[in-house]
Amino acid sequence: MNIIKNISYVLVVTVLLSCNQEKKATIITVKNSLDIERSLEVVEIQKSSLNTIAIETVGIKDVKTGELQITQLVDVDGDGMMDELLFQPKIAANTSANFKVVTLTEAEQPEADELCYSRFVPERTDDYTWENNKVAFRVYGPVAQQMIEDNIPGGTLSSGVDAWLKRVEYPVINKWYKETLIDKTGSYHEDTGEGLDDFHVGVSRGVGGIAVKIDEEYHLSKNYTKWRTITTGPLRTSFYLEYEDWDAAGNKITESKTISLDLGNNFSKFSTHISGTNTISAGLTLHEKDGEISGNTENGWVSYWQPHADSELGSAIVASKNTFNSFENYDVETKDLSAGYAHLNVKDNKVVYYAGFGWKKSGQFANKQAWENYLNTFSSMINTPLEVSIN
Repeated sequence: MNIIKNISYVLVVTVLLSCNQEKKATIITVKNSLDIERSLEVVEIQKSSLNTIAIETVGIKDVKTGELQITQLVDVDGDGMMDELLFQPKIAANTSANFKVVTLTEAEQPEADELCYSRFVPERTDDYTWENNKVAFRVYGPVAQQMIEDNIPGGTLSSGVDAWLKRVEYPVINKWYKETLIDKTGSYHEDTGEGLDDFHVGVSRGVGGIAVKIDEEYHLSKNYTKWRTITTGPLRTSFYLEYEDWDAAGNKITESKTISLDLGNNFSKFSTHISGTNTISAGLTLHEKDGEISGNTENGWVSYWQPHADSELGSAIVASKNTFNSFENYDVETKDLSAGYAHLNVKDNKVVYYAGFGWKKSGQFANKQAWENYLNTFSSMINTPLEVSIN
């Protein structure tokens, strides 16, 4: 009889321990307060919130469906230790979804292609280029600047942002550079079915380069001077750029920024640290000035929709309502200086905005109205972010 009682006691204790362990499971709740489904926003979970030493073994499971989420680990500060975990949930309109933190081996982690990619490109002077499955961008470094200053052909003096127009979902950066510069079997200035780079930047702002406006004159920085890749992977690429201090009508401007691009998005996020000014202006080049500038101050965006070769192209700046001040059609005769500007507030030496584009030939946007509908939706998401809680 005592044996039976002891067995029963062990069973009860085991069950209680099991229940307690189940109760201690970490649950991440993601709430969507908008009337639209959201599936393109990346949730960031700090390692310190997970109560685990081995973040590399963490998996995220949808409590309702049991589906494991694609995740990505990020070493934010470059010390060799992973600091945060990313995942990109799908959340229905006006609902919340729960995700359980589980332990997985490397083999159990769901696989995904690395579609969010960026790198320094020494074989093309010193470009820094980045992409996801929708768009690609490029900025220019100090060697390209020095070549211009030394009258050496092939350089670029610009802090503007170049747009690479792609119409395939797979990565093209390495392929295009290799074909153009190494193998010399093609040129990324020609579209053979994947897209091309035929977007002129020059000294313009391109898609999202900044300026400081003082007494009706815009002052510009030069090329970036330092870079650091932070992460690449299935959900996000991000990197850090630093600029030499520059002058804006006697004001010393110090500028650095972290740029990120998430899977499925047409917009890069620019998190800019800047001192010496209370406002900046993020610009969109107007090229031949044959397009149409539009804007919505309430929703925080300015857009330029233009004819582009045998297609059409929309570019835009979007910012939160607290950041977006106003927009301007800056039309001058000097080549490359005309721009659609978004005037943005700097708070505590920081300003965050989004810059991107949509190419009609990619099949994403049929016309200007479709593009502006996307801008309004994107604006609603950054102004009403997903609410994340961890229990």
